[in-house]
Amino acid sequence: MGIFSSLLGGKKSSEEQQKKDERRKFDVLKYDGVRARGMGQLPYAIKCFEEALALQADGETMSFLAGAYLQANRMDEARAVLERWVATDAANVSGWLSLSQVCFLQEDYERMAAAAAQAIQADCRSAAAHYQAGKAAYHRNDCLQAVVMLTQAIALDERYTEAYLLRAEVLWRMGQVKEALADLELLTRPEEPVEEALLLKGEILSVTTDGEEGMACIDLALSLNPFCEKAYLLKGTLLLERRRTAEALAVFDEAIELMPENARMFEGRGRARLAAGDKTGALEDVKKAIELDPACAQRIDGSFSR
Repeated sequence: MGIFSSLLGGKKSSEEQQKKDERRKFDVLKYDGVRARGMGQLPYAIKCFEEALALQADGETMSFLAGAYLQANRMDEARAVLERWVATDAANVSGWLSLSQVCFLQEDYERMAAAAAQAIQADCRSAAAHYQAGKAAYHRNDCLQAVVMLTQAIALDERYTEAYLLRAEVLWRMGQVKEALADLELLTRPEEPVEEALLLKGEILSVTTDGEEGMACIDLALSLNPFCEKAYLLKGTLLLERRRTAEALAVFDEAIELMPENARMFEGRGRARLAAGDKTGALEDVKKAIELDPACAQRIDGSFSR
């Protein structure tokens, strides 16, 4: 009996030691991955996280690996890890929200909406989950549902800037100008203006009411961020639409001086030069735009339309 007890005890001890060794190896791999990611050593970090997960299905490590895949622009692998993560815990709000965001980046709005719905089911008080649901609805062209979900997000978090901004964009698309501007007023107060809100307000005012007030909003956005590509494009395009060609040229000249490697600025100046009758200069700008970004060729036609 003593011999059998000794053998069984030895086996048990061996199994426990093996589990301890695996746990220790898992911890080393996991935190080596965290350190490597923090030091910018992304391939090594990914390898550490992958090997750690081969030893143990740990939710936090899955989130680390998904984030590292995203940094490496390995979108499909990030999504697969997140799908695995939420499959282990249906109440994982963070996992569902991360999955929803990755689906947005992949333009899979159906799966994005489903993930956001799961997040809401897991936590009906999550403003972020309602925001993601509203964002998905908007990109599925269901503007009414988008407004409903974004309004719920704002009710849960009255300081949810992104929700106000997106709701204003949806309302503007629906032709609800007054309501859209009401949301933007909250985001463009002089003490704390939001750049994106200023640009949307500038666009709305330029199209619907006072063009100069709209331009003032765009100029304020540029004062907050002199390298704002969207602001230069919007201002230059609005000036061209008003046949203020010389002013549009000046806007794009200024933008190119600040951002000489920005293809969109050369594309914009090409349109302005063409409108001014300078076909040679327009052609030079188009060639430069395509040289900087070959994708510009798909946007440019004989009239350099947006």
